[in-house]
Amino acid sequence: MTLFKSSVIALALTCATPAFADSLAITNATVHTVTEQGVLTQATVVIEDGKIIAINPETVMADNIIDAMGKNLTPGLIGSFNHLGLVEVSAVSSTRDAGDKDADITFDASAAFNPFSSLIPYSRKGGITTNLVVPYGGDKMFKGQAFIANLTGELDSIVERNAAVIVELGAKRKGSRALEIQQLRNKLEDVQKALAKAAEKSDNKDDEKTAKEPKRDEKIINALLAGETPLIAYAERATDIMALLALKKDFALDLVIYGAGDAIRVVNQLAEAKVPVIIGAIENLPNFDALQVSLESAAQLVNAGVTVIFSVRGDTHNLYQLRYDAGIAVANGMNKTQALAAITANAADAFDLNAGRIAIGKRADLVLWSGDPFELSTQVEKMWIEGIEYSTDSRQDALRKRYTAEADLPRAYVK
Repeated sequence: MTLFKSSVIALALTCATPAFADSLAITNATVHTVTEQGVLTQATVVIEDGKIIAINPETVMADNIIDAMGKNLTPGLIGSFNHLGLVEVSAVSSTRDAGDKDADITFDASAAFNPFSSLIPYSRKGGITTNLVVPYGGDKMFKGQAFIANLTGELDSIVERNAAVIVELGAKRKGSRALEIQQLRNKLEDVQKALAKAAEKSDNKDDEKTAKEPKRDEKIINALLAGETPLIAYAERATDIMALLALKKDFALDLVIYGAGDAIRVVNQLAEAKVPVIIGAIENLPNFDALQVSLESAAQLVNAGVTVIFSVRGDTHNLYQLRYDAGIAVANGMNKTQALAAITANAADAFDLNAGRIAIGKRADLVLWSGDPFELSTQVEKMWIEGIEYSTDSRQDALRKRYTAEADLPRAYVK
């Protein structure tokens, strides 16, 4: 109590100080840091200029102070591998911008990202503050490039373009999966040889004039080979995963595997190779590529040392349920810290985001929950993205108000 009183006095003294103009302190919270600090009770988090600047300071100094009253404060959740902002209604072709039959490795769908999509505030209801958006590409093996956007719903909400290259392997409607694995290896080898040849020429000043500018696709492959850009590969079957692990070893790729239905068959190899997997936490229906998929897969992978990232498969309208999926993983063997990491810190690490944890210096993407974030009845009470509070009101809320509002005139006149 003494601390709070002194904080109010400090607040009065510092309000006129420009350096603290945008500061906010969230006090008396149960803070899930997703760091080695673990869960802090009755804790204080101070944010300023979009970042976390203090945790449990001796004296709280901030423009605004919010008493969380013991409620849960977590990092903003991170969605992965969906088409948010690229597909509004999947059944309406004119609202789909995530693919094109001519799309190849150079396909950058971020140019079509719609920050005003009605699905963005709807996803904020689920505590999502950042999202890895991926194209579904076209007929070619490479589906294009992923990008990262925050869920502010503003024009400048794309955080990073060219965040990863997407490749799809595995079962084919026509032909053999073997051909695409072979083509992927050949592509990497060809560019690697071209790089070596170019480096040789650069040592010879006479050849500098004859050196050719790399093509667009070659530049992207170069970034993969340099480990500057992650390769997200869709694969379910254990043998496909092993083929990808061999590519990672041979070409030093920064590899992430999406799907990974049969990952449990090669769990030790995945852990040894330190390759994260993006999986659906509620996947439990086997198919010809993923016979081992089950609700316990996530816990088994994590307990074996594999980094797991959760994704909501299917329609982007369901992205808000990411936390519910994490809760189901908890019911099937994961602990809560592991499940929260799978929708925050693990995704941040895989895609080099300064988010996903509550720690000094991290981006102030925070969510204050009415209760346990994994419970169905819990709601987002407040949300901050880069330190700015955003509403969770959605189009659905507006419609509810419209059709339940009382009016003196008949509804046909006012609705």
